[in-house]
Amino acid sequence: MVELYRGPGRRTNSVPFVSRSAELRRLDAALQHMGAGGPALVDITGEAGIGKSRLLAEFSTLARRRGAAVLRGRATEFERHSPFQPFVDAFADLDQRVLRVFPSLRELPPVLRGRAEPSGEPWNRDRFGLYRATADALGRIRGARLVVVLDDLHWADPASLELVDHLVRHPVKAPFLLVVSRRDRQAPAALTTALARGADTGAVLRISLGPLDERDCVEELARDLPQQRVAEMYAASEGNPLYFLALLTAHRTARLPGPPVRDGGPPTGLEALLLDELAPLEPLERGTVEAAAVLGDHATADLIAALTGSPVPDVVEALRGVMRRDLIRTDQSGRRLALRHPLIRALVHDSTDPWRRQELHRRAAAELAEAGAPLAERAHHIERSLTGWDPEAAAILTSAAEQTAVTAPAASAHWLGVVLAILPNTPGHLDKRRELMLMRAGALGTTGALWESRDLFHRVIDMAAGNEDGEDVLRTSAVVQCAVMERQLGRYAEADALLRRELDRRPGPSPSRRIGLVIEWCCRAQFVARFPDVREELAEALRGARDLGDGLGEMGALTLAAMSEAYEGDTAEARRLARTAAGLADALTDGDLAGLCEPLVRLGWAEVMLDRYADAERHTDRGVDIARRTGRLYMLSQLLLCKAYAHFLTCRVTTALELADEAAAIARALGSGELLGLTLAIRSLFLMQARPPGDPDVLAAAEEAAAATEGTGESWWSTLARSLLAFAEMGAGDPHRARDVLLDAGGGRDLPRLQPSLLPEFLELLVAAALAVGETEEAEHAAERALKEAERIDLPTRRAAALRALGRIEAHRGDPASAARAFTEAARESALSGATLREAQSLLFGAAFTRAAGDGAGAAAMWRRARRQAGEGGATLLVALADQQRPEVLGDTDGSAEPSGPAAGLAQLTPREREIAELVAEGLTNQAVASRLCLSPRTVESHIARVYRKTGVPSRAALATLVARHTVTAPGTPPPS
Repeated sequence: MVELYRGPGRRTNSVPFVSRSAELRRLDAALQHMGAGGPALVDITGEAGIGKSRLLAEFSTLARRRGAAVLRGRATEFERHSPFQPFVDAFADLDQRVLRVFPSLRELPPVLRGRAEPSGEPWNRDRFGLYRATADALGRIRGARLVVVLDDLHWADPASLELVDHLVRHPVKAPFLLVVSRRDRQAPAALTTALARGADTGAVLRISLGPLDERDCVEELARDLPQQRVAEMYAASEGNPLYFLALLTAHRTARLPGPPVRDGGPPTGLEALLLDELAPLEPLERGTVEAAAVLGDHATADLIAALTGSPVPDVVEALRGVMRRDLIRTDQSGRRLALRHPLIRALVHDSTDPWRRQELHRRAAAELAEAGAPLAERAHHIERSLTGWDPEAAAILTSAAEQTAVTAPAASAHWLGVVLAILPNTPGHLDKRRELMLMRAGALGTTGALWESRDLFHRVIDMAAGNEDGEDVLRTSAVVQCAVMERQLGRYAEADALLRRELDRRPGPSPSRRIGLVIEWCCRAQFVARFPDVREELAEALRGARDLGDGLGEMGALTLAAMSEAYEGDTAEARRLARTAAGLADALTDGDLAGLCEPLVRLGWAEVMLDRYADAERHTDRGVDIARRTGRLYMLSQLLLCKAYAHFLTCRVTTALELADEAAAIARALGSGELLGLTLAIRSLFLMQARPPGDPDVLAAAEEAAAATEGTGESWWSTLARSLLAFAEMGAGDPHRARDVLLDAGGGRDLPRLQPSLLPEFLELLVAAALAVGETEEAEHAAERALKEAERIDLPTRRAAALRALGRIEAHRGDPASAARAFTEAARESALSGATLREAQSLLFGAAFTRAAGDGAGAAAMWRRARRQAGEGGATLLVALADQQRPEVLGDTDGSAEPSGPAAGLAQLTPREREIAELVAEGLTNQAVASRLCLSPRTVESHIARVYRKTGVPSRAALATLVARHTVTAPGTPPPS
């Protein structure tokens, strides 16, 4: 193999090669067929930073491994006057060792090797003869293969373009391959035409590079970062790897894109690219780019002219120049202008001289004001042009913040912070400062900045009003909102003290404001499981809200009462309240509900606890949409979790887990241990059903949830999170630990600390654990208690849980007929409410006992229905249980009736996972698989881990056996009915 050098100054990129395996395979195919009817030239196109150079580097390495010699050259903008510059750059690597392998290259025209003609004649005296001589020298290559790689051909000199055109029209019949890369938007029309003509004739293979795949970016480049943060960076990069890496670097070094060079350090890749692109611009061209960066989405030729102070025709001509360089593009209408990527805009903006940037923003604000633009559009430019206290500017920013408080709370909080920073700290501005601080604290709380919001509310409460006459409305409002933050942070005692002090003040708050204080005080009580203590106070607040015509207060009181009564198990009252609240919510517009996300959360959970899953999903869907549009992160997390639980019970396990993952990502960022613990605990239930039996990730997830609530006391959420760990312990095969966890979290044998409305489900678990450890008397007591609680609660799902507990007891007593009846009735009750997951679970539990009781046909029907429901809903755990039961229930042993668990797992593999599974079955190592598929070994390892998890096999040998025995079907194929 001939080893060649890279050009001077080139370095191997240490960043993993990502997501270009398909393109690399096409290049490899061209390499294998060079000189044998394949393409003579490969044309790689894509925008700046998309990965063309990296693909060329990987292909060069691959070609060398295949035994080919590789020469690499690059065109540059500043050498466009030098003839054949990219070819000269490539052929500069020729030395005696290489020439011995390719002796015909000695006859290349001297100018292609950077030398003068021996005769002293100018090279272009017979340039077509020169092109023929070049093609002749390349056409006499024999024995070995030669690849010439030319990067950035859009900058190539005219002579090089003519030579490329000649090689396209007269392909070399030899083991020679020319590979070029270019930016399609900046390539000369002659080059584009020549390459397009070659693609039509088959002489040119065109490879267009598009955005990277998000999953590959995450797995290869950012697997250590939170999924939500990486998704945001991917969206901002639009799949461009250079931009994604720039954002990744900025995140890891805790900085944003800014001036190209800082503290004498080297610029990042994106900043270096920008420096290269801005350097050759004429002054007006540079000015138009900077003005466009300031204007953003509002850039037009007229506005740019106004900002730069230049005539419109001159600006238009300058724009043509920067558009040829693909720095600025037009939108679909052709009227609006924008830099080619938001990150390029940010870098240009931040690298502009700060005083010039300030003046550009000032002019932009003035122009937009004259055009009647909305306040929010002007506020951005006013903020960037401020130099000190400016009452007029402050008034505009405050008005913009007020207008966006509901629709864009993060922007509102930001603008209010800007005004507060410049507001003079004098007594005359005290009332205004309190007002702005209250507004900003509310906006911060809405976005999920709970601690910052809470601290700012306390500052407002502690500040005396400048005018002591009358009621301090700002203080009362601050107390209510601050109590909400304290509650959301799990600080219930602090919230209680704050609210009680305000309610006891004399003179007290007005009746209308007292309603808000009482509702929040009752909400605090509900979260610490003390709702019966405040039931009458809440009912009085509801009556007061209705008397005053306070719709928001009525909605808040109704939903809190409905959720609380559902929690306590008073089903009839909860239904009545929830029905009334739903009627109010359905009559309101989205605008009316924008400030009512928490009541929608309460309504959704009340409906879930009442087995009204369709209603719950309808209201949470509406709430999710509002929360997303208005930036209410805290409420979004709870709404997503509520919707996820409805999906889970109706056996949509896959989507339930996806929703819970998003809710957990938000909860992690909010700083509320209780919310995170509850979210992770409920997610662990979903994960248990989505994974094969005994998957260690389930127990780890439940343990993390319990740990997140440590030190948070005995609130509703923290107690529930700790008790749910018992399900994971049972699933992990440790009934002793499951029983201990449940009794500890629940406060003893009768579980008095647990949510009353969920007692039948927890008692069912206690029955299973107690029977497994030999505590028969305890199990019988728990089953009897479950039946009594289910009768009191009067909901199908609670009766079903109690009946499953009874079925376990009957089975333990050796009465299969009674056990079968209990499980069958549990399935019917679950079906009544649409709790498909619990129906499938009950059917599977009962199928074996139904067969043992002598009803083989009935058992088979139960088993088939349950397995179909579980398979369609992504309940892998129940599918595995069904497959384990199949021989006992159906009486078959050959596997012809249904695919086995591992075989069903094969059907769930993605195309890439199936491909890797088959290669592993052939005996290939991870490294060999990586080389075959042009992936990194780490990516292969990740895929194999997922294959193991989905199929349940423990080793490569077991996977090979499984693949050999079964035909892999399409992912997501439902099991036969």
